[in-house]
Order: sequence, then structure tokens, then C-alpha cells
Amino acid sequence: MKTVILTVLLLISASVVATEDSYEFDTPQQRQLFLSLTEELRCPMCQNQNIADSDAMIAHDMRRKVYNLVKQGKTGDEVIDYMKTRYGDFISYKPPVTPVTMWLWLAPVLFALLAFVIVIVRRKSTPLEDMAAKLAKAEAMLKQGDK
Repeated sequence: MKTVILTVLLLISASVVATEDSYEFDTPQQRQLFLSLTEELRCPMCQNQNIADSDAMIAHDMRRKVYNLVKQGKTGDEVIDYMKTRYGDFISYKPPVTPVTMWLWLAPVLFALLAFVIVIVRRKSTPLEDMAAKLAKAEAMLKQGDK
């Protein structure tokens, strides 16, 4: 039984090692560009991981494509533009400000302004009554309750 479990574990670890990406670069600048791009691009499947850290198949495909584009001499902006064209703006951790996404940037500011206006209006609308008048009113209500 132990040998079966050990064999299965060895097969699993061998398949993990076989699926790891190993890329050869012509220059250290290409390697650095590749590493920075894979950290900057978000995995469409994992959503909270970049493609450098993700083990999803699509992340592997995206890393291979980034590698090929870098090897072809593409700049970082060209690679990001290619990926945005193919996968949409979601893959970037730095979304562009467009008329469609403007509400994401303005909503928190508008909410804070609205809350501030509501607080100010409510403060002004409640008149401050004299404490003596409030006490007299309370005593009158107590006297009526005793009758």
C-alpha cells in the first residue's frame, strides 16, 4: 500500500515539474521585461492572481504568448495592448479611465459628497430647543399621566 501511495506521489510531483515554465532569453532586459509583464497581467480565471503566480492553464498560455512577443522584440506597451485586445481591460491591474469605467472612479466621491450633504441638512433642520422647555414639557406629560 505504501509503495502505491509513494508511486502516485512521485508521478504527481513529476507532472508538476514537467508543467513548470522554463524560458530562455537572449538578453537580461528581455527576461526583466517578461517578469514585469507577467506580474502586471491578471489571470482571467483566477482574478486575484497575476499570470506569473497562477497555475491555471490560461495563465500558462498567456505566459507563453508574452514570452513569444518579448522574443519577437515587442515592447511592454505592445504586449499589454495585445493582451488587452485579446482578453479585455480586465487583465490589467491598472484599468484605463474611460466613459464606461468613469463611474468606478466617481462613485466613491459622489457617495461621500451626498453623505456630507445629508448630514449638514439634517443638522440644520432640527432646531435646538431650550432645555428648560423640554423639561417643562416632560413634567406636563407626567402630570397628565398621573390623572
